[in-house]
Amino acid sequence: MSTAARERRGPANLLGGRPARSAGALFLRYWTVLLLVLAWGVWVEAFHVNQIVAPSPGAVFGDLAGHPGVYATALAETMLMAVGGLVLGMTAGVLVAAGVWASKVLSGLMTPLVLVVRSVPVVALLPVILSVVGSGTPAMLTVTSLITFFPAFAFTSSGLRSAPTVSADLFTVLHASKLTRLRLLLLPQALQGLLVALRLTAPGAVLVAMLAEYLMGSGGGLGQLFFDSVSFSEVVRAWGTSVVATAVSVVTFVAARAVERWGTERLT
Repeated sequence: MSTAARERRGPANLLGGRPARSAGALFLRYWTVLLLVLAWGVWVEAFHVNQIVAPSPGAVFGDLAGHPGVYATALAETMLMAVGGLVLGMTAGVLVAAGVWASKVLSGLMTPLVLVVRSVPVVALLPVILSVVGSGTPAMLTVTSLITFFPAFAFTSSGLRSAPTVSADLFTVLHASKLTRLRLLLLPQALQGLLVALRLTAPGAVLVAMLAEYLMGSGGGLGQLFFDSVSFSEVVRAWGTSVVATAVSVVTFVAARAVERWGTERLT
């Protein structure tokens, strides 16, 4: 850029151009969130909604800013359960899908069972889970794993059945064993579907972990914090917990989508 051009633009433009563009991009992307918060505040003020029913955004965000340690501790506990359940569920989904592909007997046994478990609500399964694995961390991990298991199983199974015909014929000609075919051809083919399953299940894992904590009334996560807040009529704290859970779910979805894009670019 020439000296004359620099002088015409001025130091303020040179220093502030990029932050202004970044702020504008953020506003264009998340203006609906700002509009929702604004509508929330207008609704509370215009209709004089009682704070017991719905606190103002200022009160909720004030509690978030005033007690970050309370929310951070609960969030860490919930994220531990969510990540643990996500890893266990997706790992189990891949292993079961591989077993179903390799064995017709296992396919006939597991496929109907998976469909039945998937069709039953988590609330209905909770008493069974509690009686089998007990309460506390094992139960919360089991609930989260069950929710994340089915997408991983379904997308992996689909990927294992969609190998290119030419590649499959080559492995047949080379008399490759089932294990070799699975390791070198089918599992790499199923990775892209597994990334889609990650994007779909990662946000839900956070909310399911929170739901399990709330229903069982145990643990120190966001679900327990919400349960305690409602029990003691701490409405602002309960709304703050909901805001944190929503924000974390959105961030988790964005992160999972970024991982999916990165993996897709590497695989294609």
